[in-house]
Order: sequence, then C-alpha cells, then structure tokens
Amino acid sequence: MEQDHYKTLGLNRSATKEEVKNAFRKSALEFHPDRHAQSSAATRDAAAAQFKKASEAYETLIDQRRRADYDFRWRNSSSNWSSSSGSGNYHYYRKNAGYGGGGGGTSGGNYRAGTSGRSNGFDWRFLSRIITTHGFLLGVGFVSILVGSALVIEDVIQGAWRRNNSGKSFEDAMEALEKARGEKDRDP
Repeated sequence: MEQDHYKTLGLNRSATKEEVKNAFRKSALEFHPDRHAQSSAATRDAAAAQFKKASEAYETLIDQRRRADYDFRWRNSSSNWSSSSGSGNYHYYRKNAGYGGGGGGTSGGNYRAGTSGRSNGFDWRFLSRIITTHGFLLGVGFVSILVGSALVIEDVIQGAWRRNNSGKSFEDAMEALEKARGEKDRDP
C-alpha cells in the first residue's frame, strides 16, 4: 500500500503549503543523510529511508495538482493502489522521477490502479479524470463549434446552389458552362 504522505510529515489533510514546507524542513533536518554520516550503518540507512519518504511526501503535497490527484486516489481506494517495486515512489507527471527529479531507477514510481474501475484492462477512472479536465472540455467545445459551423456553411452553400440553379443538376450546370466557354472561344 502507498505511504500516507500526511502521516510521513506529521500533518493533517487540511495542511497549508506553508505547514507542508515547515514539516518537511523539520524532517529534513532530522533525517538528512549528511547529519548521520558518523552513525552506524543501520541508523544511516533508516535515516536515509525516512528522508526519502519525507522528500517524496513533500514533492507530492507541495504541488497543487499532484496533491489533488493524491487526495483523490487516497479517498477513493487507498487499498487498491500498489507499487510494482514496493519503493513507495509516487509521481503524478513523470514515471520514475525519483528524489530530486534524477530518474529514480527503472522500477520506482510505477503506480497503477487495482482491478476496481477497470474492465478488460481499461481504466475507466483515468478516462473520467481526463474527460472532466478543463482543457479537455474546452477542446471538445471548440471542435463542436467548428463542426457545427462547417455543417451550417455547407447547408447555406447547398441552399444558394438550389436557389440559383433550380431544376438543374450539377452535371447540367457544368455542361452549360462548357457550352458557354466553347461559344466564347468561337466568337472572335
């Protein structure tokens, strides 16, 4: 199961950005690897792991979009989220981003939804999240306006054609044009 970033930093879910920053600073000062350079290997490893968890929690909670996505996932099915590596990395935008954006290896950060919300391998929750974004809705609205305008323009053009060429088909009109061009070419 994914780590609770709020618990990692000792925060409640309504914490402000300033509270997130302060909690991370406090945790970073306590668990930074440089601070434990002279400690035993076990203490050093435990501190490094805690520092990494705090860094991941900070990365997620300080960014508004990542935090909203994290809260959405946590509310809806915290037991359905799993990591392919068990490392606890969570990244909204970049797969395998790791601490500091340096990559984090090939196995970290690969979260995927559990079986709920999927049918035949298709993640319906992801689709619903994409469809309800502001940019997507604006794009759909713009395309709808373009298609509607094209249909109206086509209808107007056909109406004008019928009005100006009543009783004639397109082929008849083209023949009349060819005949008029031929007569024009013959007259010197």
